[in-house]
Amino acid sequence: MSIVVKNLSFTYSKGSAFEKKALDDVSITVNDGDFLAIVGHTGSGKSTFLQHLNGLIKLTEGEIKVLDIDLNARRPDYKKLRFTVGMVFQYPEYQLFDETVAKDVGFGPRNMKLDAEEIDKRVKETISLVGLDYAEISEKSPFEISGGQKRRVAIAGVLAMKPKVLVLDEPTAGLDPLGKREIMKLVLKLKENTCPTVIMVTHDMDIVASYASRVAAFNKGKIVFDGKPYELFAKEDLKEYGLDVPAAVSIANDLRKAGFDVPVEAITPEAIADFSLSVSPEVLV
Repeated sequence: MSIVVKNLSFTYSKGSAFEKKALDDVSITVNDGDFLAIVGHTGSGKSTFLQHLNGLIKLTEGEIKVLDIDLNARRPDYKKLRFTVGMVFQYPEYQLFDETVAKDVGFGPRNMKLDAEEIDKRVKETISLVGLDYAEISEKSPFEISGGQKRRVAIAGVLAMKPKVLVLDEPTAGLDPLGKREIMKLVLKLKENTCPTVIMVTHDMDIVASYASRVAAFNKGKIVFDGKPYELFAKEDLKEYGLDVPAAVSIANDLRKAGFDVPVEAITPEAIADFSLSVSPEVLV
């Protein structure tokens, strides 16, 4: 198993007039190979949970173990943790800062005290891995390339540290439909080739339906659902958690109201299309 979290709680500004409990007795196990989507309304605890996974927020109550790194140890190895858990923040392109793309991507490996040859190798590999041409882009300023390229460069900078777990906070935020598909295609490629375990916070239920193998829903600092995406979208109390259903699920629900026996697992446009093709034309008329 990759990550085990037990009874995790966290309170901001504890003991002050601004005290706010962000996480309340959260327990979850993330297994090797999971593609876990984390969903919930703004303020439900998603990002606070994510930031515990690589030590950006220090553990105060509960237990967390990430692979062989125990955050309840007397002196947790936070440096190793941050190389193990690759964190890609929302709008990661805003985190670019160095003179060239190559220097920016190499920032993490330099902090790992790797030799120059290994750093250069990793920079070349990861820039290519995210679908960019190293020869064309490596010496450009990060501020002279397109928005989509910036996002890929930022992701390359995380991958250059060779993390075992990839954590993404709203990786498709602000992108048009084509940009979203390109980023998610990249995430799947990374999951297959470099980081088999992916944890992703998103508000986009269509992305959850199309890509996640598992989904955890947060509400008021608690996990209120943990299971398959189609099981979540079959629940009737989603609105209470600030969630909606994907467009394909809305279509499936309308078809069921019209008397069609649409499988509950049909939660993507492709699945709805396959179902429609399986029904004789005269029945659909």
